[in-house]
Amino acid sequence: MNNEQFGHSTASAQYFLQLAGYLGIPVISWNADNSGLERRASQSTLQLQLAPSIEHQSAAMLSILERYKWHQFSVVTSQIAGHDDFVQAVRERVAEMQDHFKFTILNAIVVTRTSDLMELVNSEARVMLLYATQTEAITILRAAEDLKLTGENYVWVVSQSVIEKKDAHPQFPIGMLGVHFDTSSAALMSEISNAIKIYGYGVEAYVSDPANRGKKLNTQSLSCEDEGRGRWDNGELYLRNVSIEGDLNKPNIEFTADGDLKSAELKIMNLRPSANNKNLVWEEIGVWKSWETQKLDIRDIAWPGNSHAPPQGVPEKFHLKITFLEEAPYINLSPADPVSGKCLMDRGVLCRVAADHEMADIDVGQAHRNGSFYQCCSGFCIDLLEKFAEELGFTYELVRVEDGKWGTLENGKWNGLIADLVNRKTDMVLTSLMINTEREAVVDFSEPFMETGIAIVVAKRTGIISPTAFLEPFDTASWMLVGIVAIQAATFMIFLFEWLSPSGYDMKLYLQNTNVTPYRFSLFRTYWLVWAVLFQAAVHVDSPRGFTSRFMTNVWALFAVVFLAIYTANLAAFMITREEFHEFTGLNDSRLVHPYSHKPSFKFGTIPYSHTDSTINKYFKEMHYYMKQYVNTNRIS
Repeated sequence: MNNEQFGHSTASAQYFLQLAGYLGIPVISWNADNSGLERRASQSTLQLQLAPSIEHQSAAMLSILERYKWHQFSVVTSQIAGHDDFVQAVRERVAEMQDHFKFTILNAIVVTRTSDLMELVNSEARVMLLYATQTEAITILRAAEDLKLTGENYVWVVSQSVIEKKDAHPQFPIGMLGVHFDTSSAALMSEISNAIKIYGYGVEAYVSDPANRGKKLNTQSLSCEDEGRGRWDNGELYLRNVSIEGDLNKPNIEFTADGDLKSAELKIMNLRPSANNKNLVWEEIGVWKSWETQKLDIRDIAWPGNSHAPPQGVPEKFHLKITFLEEAPYINLSPADPVSGKCLMDRGVLCRVAADHEMADIDVGQAHRNGSFYQCCSGFCIDLLEKFAEELGFTYELVRVEDGKWGTLENGKWNGLIADLVNRKTDMVLTSLMINTEREAVVDFSEPFMETGIAIVVAKRTGIISPTAFLEPFDTASWMLVGIVAIQAATFMIFLFEWLSPSGYDMKLYLQNTNVTPYRFSLFRTYWLVWAVLFQAAVHVDSPRGFTSRFMTNVWALFAVVFLAIYTANLAAFMITREEFHEFTGLNDSRLVHPYSHKPSFKFGTIPYSHTDSTINKYFKEMHYYMKQYVNTNRIS
C-alpha cells in the first residue's frame, strides 16, 4: 500500500514490486501517488493493481478532449517513473478511438529542462496532457507561463500524480483540468478490506479447483514475525480471476490479464479560485466511469483566463503547409509577373514549385521573380482554398510535391502526395485526387465534390475525306440494286422493245438495202444510252425508233433524274472533312487487355504512379507490363 499519507517514495515502491516479481511473489497493490509505476514482464503477471491504472487515467483525459471536440493535442511528461507507459497508453487509446473520433498527437515531450518546452511554442497545440509529480508540474507550468503557453487559449489536463490535495499551488493556471481518485486514509482502509477479500476468494477458488484436490497450501507456519514458507502453483491466476461484488450501482471488482482493474471511477477536477478568492482549489466537476456508455458527466467549468467558453483547441489564426500537383482546371500553373514577382488578379496566388533543398540560401524576393522557384496557381481548388482561408482564418504556403507523383505504393512505401501526408511533411494536399481503398486507409479525404472516373483518351485525325465518300450517300444494297438490277433491266427492256418494233432493229437489213440512211442500233449502243442518261452526259447517242422503246427510255431518264437529285443532295454531307479516332469499349477491350493479339499492336500508356496506373497494375498485369515501354514517351496512340 502506498498513499499520500504514508509516503511518496516511488523508487522504494518500484524496487519492492520488482523484487517481488523477480522472486515470483504475487502482490496486491494500491499505489495512490503514482499508479503509473513502470512495469516489467517479470512482475506484470504477478501484480494486481487496485488503484485506477494509467490506462484509465489516459482514457478519462481523452474523454474530456472528445467532449469539447479538441482533436489535436500534445503530451508533456517529466522523467517520472512510468512516463513512457503513459505516452504509450495515450497512443493506444487514440488508436482505439480513431473510428469515431480523430485525434492527432502533435508533440510528445519529456521535459528534462525548461528549454524543452520551446517545441510547444513552435507547435499549433493548444491542449496539453501533463503527467508529472506535483513538484515537477510546478516547474513545468512556471516555464510554460514564461513562454506564453498558458492563458485563455491554452488548456492543461493533468493526471492524478499532479493533484495531491485540494489546495493547489499558486503557480498553476486557473482553468486546469485533471483526473483524480480518493487517496485518503478511509480509501486506504477500504482497499485493504478489498485486498483481503481478493486473497480469500483466490484461496477459495484454488481449493475448489478439482485439479488441486489433495494439495495443501501449507500456510500454518507463516506469520509476520516467524520464518516460514508456503507456495501454491499458479496462485496468481486464481487471484486475477476473482470477482467480488462491488458497491451499490457499481460493477464487480475484476481484473484484466495485466492485473489492472476492469472498471474504474475517476473524478474530473477543475482548478478555480476558492470562495474567498485567496487561493486556488481543485473542485470536483464531474465523474468518469469506465463501465458506462456515456462515460463522462461534467458540470460547469472555470475556463482558462476566466473565460465563459471553452478554448477552440487550435490557434486563432494557424498556418498550413499545403502540397499540390497541378491538373487543369482544378489547379493551373502560370508564370508570375517577372518585374514585381506577384500574380495578377486573374492568375491566382503564388506557389512554390522548387524543392526544399533548392531553396537553401536563396533570396525569397528574387526567387518570386524566377519561374523555376515560384509560379502562380489558379483554378477551382485555389478558389476554394482562398474561401476557406478567409472564413476559417488561416494562412498557408502552397508547395508542389517534390517527386511530381500522385501517390501509389512502390515497394511497400508510399510516394508522391500520399507520402508527404503519411510522413507528416505537409498538413494538407490540394488537387484532383482519386479516392481508393489503399489511400483511404492511410489518409483522410474530404467529401468529394465531383466524380470523374477513368477515361480513355485517343488521338484524333482531322481534315481527312474518306476515299469511298462518293459512295456513302447510298448503302451497298442500293448500289447493287442500281448497278446490277436497274441498269441491266432498263438496257434489256429498251433493246428488246426496239428489236420487236417494226421500225426498229429487225428492219436493219431491209433499211440497209434501200436509199434510207442506215439504222445504227445495237445492245452495246443501248448500254451507252442508259449510262449517258443516268449520268446526264452530253455525248452523242443513238436513240431508239420504236414507240415502246422510246417510252422505256423516258422512264429510265425520269429514274435517273430522281436518283441523281437524291445522290447529289446527300453527297455534300459525306464529302466534308471528318475526325477519325479509335473507339474502345472500355478497359476490357481486347486491344488493350491482349495487345499482342492485334497486328500492329496498339500503343497506349497512362500517367505513372497514379490511381489508374496502380489499378491497371493490380488487375491487368499483361496490359501494365506492355504499356511500360510507352509511358513518358511520344509514341502513344
